[in-house]
Parts: sequence; C-alpha cells; structure tokens
Amino acid sequence: MKPLLSPTIAIMGVLLIAGRASAASAQNKTAAPALSQSKTAAGFWQETDSDGHVGGWFYFVERQGFFEGRLVKMFPKPGLPLIETCAKCPGDQKDAPMIGLTMVREMRRDGNKYEDGSILDPRDGTTYHAQMELSPDGQKLFVRGYLGIPLLGQTQVWTRLPDNTMGQKDIPNESHGPSTAPE
Repeated sequence: MKPLLSPTIAIMGVLLIAGRASAASAQNKTAAPALSQSKTAAGFWQETDSDGHVGGWFYFVERQGFFEGRLVKMFPKPGLPLIETCAKCPGDQKDAPMIGLTMVREMRRDGNKYEDGSILDPRDGTTYHAQMELSPDGQKLFVRGYLGIPLLGQTQVWTRLPDNTMGQKDIPNESHGPSTAPE
C-alpha cells in the first residue's frame, strides 16, 4: 500500500505546524507579562452580593509589596440598619468606623493572581484566608475567602470602578491601621 505523503513531506509538515505553534506560544508569552504588569488590583472596586445588591466600594493600594483594600463607601440593603462601626472586629479594629476599615490585607501578587492574604467579615469579626484573581482585561476581580483550603470558600466577582470614582480628599483614611494617604 502506498503512503499518502512521502516521509519528507510529512516531516516538513510536522515541523511547519510545530514552528507555527512555537511562534504563537512565544507571542503569547511576550504579550502576557506586559498585560499582567500594566493591570493591577490597585484602584476602586464595587462589591456586589449574590443577589445583585451593591454592598460597598473598596479602594485597593499596594503597600510594601502587598495589596490591601479598605471600605470607602457602603450601600446598606433597604430596610436594614446602617452598621457604622465594626463591633465584632478583633484587635485594634474593634469598634472602628466601617468607612475606612481595611478588610483585605497582605495580598501577594503573582501576575494576575493575589494570594496568601486575608479578608475580614465585619458581620461576625471572622478573618478568612483570601485569594484574588484579576481578569485579563483588568475589569473584574474574583475575590475568594475560605477556611483552610480554597475549595472550602466562596467567590465574589467585583467590578472595577473608574479611577475618578471619588476624589482623593473624599477617600477615607484607614481605620485602626497604618495611617497613610492613598497612593
């Protein structure tokens, strides 16, 4: 039986396909770092719960190589009281004003992923392990709080807000933590 292609043509075809795949891979590798370096979690984010209710706006900054986010505006659910202080927060955040409270701490960046941090639930004062991932376009932030392992957690999708969402003078200082101006 006669082969469909000569061995030489078959090998050239495989090399051509491999060369194209390698070139495409190299293009993707050079494009990805530029994207992950230009987009970060720094800035304003809108937190929305699973019912679609906007709960608050957060302002993220990079400080000493870690990212942290503090609550800068709250939107209480209709009919529920506005909680103004973190009565159940532990340590130096106990009874701190909610506005300005740093809830996301020590997120270490690795490309579009942020790991090894924590997130505070001010409703009961529990601090959870946390990780985040920035969408490739930089417009969504997947925030996951968990106990023990990431599998045992919950993810919210936060939406980026414009940089001019609030004027610098309107951004509250941190509550009970390092006091520095927004970066």
